[in-house]
Amino acid sequence: MSVKKMGDISIRGNSIRGSAIKGQESTEGQNLSMVGTLAFAISAAMVGPAQAAGVTLDTLIIGESVIEADANPYSEPGAPYKAKRLSDTRHTRDIADTPQTVTVLTKETIAESGKTELKDILSAQPGITLGTGEGGNSFGDRYIIRGYEARSDVYTDGLREPGLITRETFALEQIEVSKGSSSTFGGRGSTGGAVNSVTKKATLEENFTTLEGGLGTDKYKRGTLDTNYVVNDDLAVRLNLLYTDADIPDRAPAKENRQGALISAVYQATDKLKVSADFYHFEGDDKTDVGVALDRTTGVIDSERQYVGQDGLDFQETQADIATLKLDLDINDEIRLENKTRLGSTSNDYIVSAYNSNSSRFPGGLRTFTGWQENDYLGNQTNLIIDKNLNSQRHTIIAGVEYANEETKAGNYSVTTDSVNIDPYNTNNTSWIGSYNKSAAATQLSLDTVSVYLMDTVTLNDDWEVFAGVRYDYFDYSLDVAATATKYQFSDGFWNSHSGVVFSPWKRGNVYASWSTSSNINGGEADAGTNCGYGGLCTDADGNYQGADPEQSTNLEIGTKWNLMDEKLLLSAAVFRTTKDDVIEGDNDSYASNGSLNTGKNRVEGVELGVSGNITAKLSAQFGVAIMDSETLKSYDDANVGKPKANFADNSANLQLRYQATPKLALGGVVTYSSEIYGGQPDAGASETIELPDYTVYDLFASYQVNKQLSLRANIQNLTNEDYYTAVYRGGSIVYLGDARSANLTMTYKF
Repeated sequence: MSVKKMGDISIRGNSIRGSAIKGQESTEGQNLSMVGTLAFAISAAMVGPAQAAGVTLDTLIIGESVIEADANPYSEPGAPYKAKRLSDTRHTRDIADTPQTVTVLTKETIAESGKTELKDILSAQPGITLGTGEGGNSFGDRYIIRGYEARSDVYTDGLREPGLITRETFALEQIEVSKGSSSTFGGRGSTGGAVNSVTKKATLEENFTTLEGGLGTDKYKRGTLDTNYVVNDDLAVRLNLLYTDADIPDRAPAKENRQGALISAVYQATDKLKVSADFYHFEGDDKTDVGVALDRTTGVIDSERQYVGQDGLDFQETQADIATLKLDLDINDEIRLENKTRLGSTSNDYIVSAYNSNSSRFPGGLRTFTGWQENDYLGNQTNLIIDKNLNSQRHTIIAGVEYANEETKAGNYSVTTDSVNIDPYNTNNTSWIGSYNKSAAATQLSLDTVSVYLMDTVTLNDDWEVFAGVRYDYFDYSLDVAATATKYQFSDGFWNSHSGVVFSPWKRGNVYASWSTSSNINGGEADAGTNCGYGGLCTDADGNYQGADPEQSTNLEIGTKWNLMDEKLLLSAAVFRTTKDDVIEGDNDSYASNGSLNTGKNRVEGVELGVSGNITAKLSAQFGVAIMDSETLKSYDDANVGKPKANFADNSANLQLRYQATPKLALGGVVTYSSEIYGGQPDAGASETIELPDYTVYDLFASYQVNKQLSLRANIQNLTNEDYYTAVYRGGSIVYLGDARSANLTMTYKF
């Protein structure tokens, strides 16, 4: 892509991702005329035709809005809480014109919320809950979107990122949550939706450096560095660094210690070829807070009985090393080719103990969870993007092929207990002392997938736009189980499709309808091995593998989106229904490998509303609410029929407000609400005697711009020190406890 300089204005060609003005056709070689006022040039570049050049300014002031050199390239200028478009080039239209519910959290939204872990940010969003680490799957970040497991539906820059690990936000531009079945984009899984993290990239625009440091209660310490260096007109590098260490609020000695780095580079090899590369490294050394005890017989939560691993063997160590290479080639003004390759390795090792209130297996004592998992991943995605007029209609065609190889080894730790000192009513005296050794791999999974897909978005006329896509995935699955010296192998393939229509008779609003599908394979959750009830491989009652069809899901959605306040505010509303059929069900002992194949069916339906952007010139908002209902429609066990889904909140909401009180002072707050959640294993009827109460949590923040370089931000999390619970172990006994009140002060210096 060529770069043209005009004073402080840089114009970088972006022929495919530009959003066309309605009714204006794209022609080869078309460029914006830089005539008239500066305001016209800026607005034309932002909403010009598909062939138009995008405008990026080092620092630009529009009214009272300031666009920084390190601004998020996907956000709406002048509206820090509103994203304009998604990072994945396969989503060819702006979010306002995409026929799907999409929640996007910009880096400003993330920073001002005060939350730094992906799981904390996502669990506060409507329609998303957390699952616990359990005997059947690993401890780590486990997301459930609209009632469906999504722990394997996590992507970074459009490529799947396997492994149940801790994920941080220090190097992210934005977080994109797509709701509804979407295997056409993501491959296997993605029943309730998918999460895509967008990383910060090197830029050729200018040099900048941002230093950030924070101190707070509970021994909170955090420091980050974000620096971009332009080597010459064609080469730039960017470095992001993280160090953080803190106790879990009011739960010490439970704590978190993380270090991370992301180094990225961009090289403009020719006017038409751009090469981008990055390498991500992360280390986490935590003492996990399991939470508090729950009596699985009475359903009573006993907050006094809590174990947080003082002076014991508990630990959780995670690591990630991931390299990505991307090539962008502009063949001509209408055709572009992009290729992304990722090679990554992640690991997750832990020994976690919890006080068990009552159980026949663990009567009134400590129970321990141990595990280790190593994931190696190779992925390649190639997209041919054609944006041109055919028969007087604009077509944006994506033809793609994708290859992925996932290798997962998993095992446990053997523990020798020298002594156990248990006083469940005094966490300071609770310990589990001894030694441990890492066992050999209990399971080894190899999963190869080859995918092809074709998508087309067609602008029929000023009022109508349609989208259609189809994808085929073919996979080879191999799982070695050491305990039985058994090797399970099978191959299969499945089709998925996605279609939508957008009707826009109004200048600022539209209505849309979409239909999409997804497929889950038997054993598709890599961390679960042969634990059938947690998404691992299911066998028959005798332990023999039987062929199981992929689980099939269909999502129907009707909605409306409105781009108001000079496109600084986006309002959305949608009704949806997701139906999952041919469900593979684990039996009552979900740790076992046997289950019932393709016998279940369930459904989630509801309404979701969203607001993001500037309500007024001084007031910004990020708001979402989901009102849902779930039901088990079929099951091998008739007692499950009619029950709601486990780990599912019928109602949830999140509101983040920011008010610019003066040119230097901003005040804000966050309110998060969740209704009751029932325990139980995935895709089975909930255990309605195991219940977490509803909760409302309030956070506050304030920021002050001392001068052009220096700013301060104060955050108070859980202002009222609410006792609330975010997830429950499937059969009770332990529940995750939300963070207690905490406060911190962050200083940011830019130069």
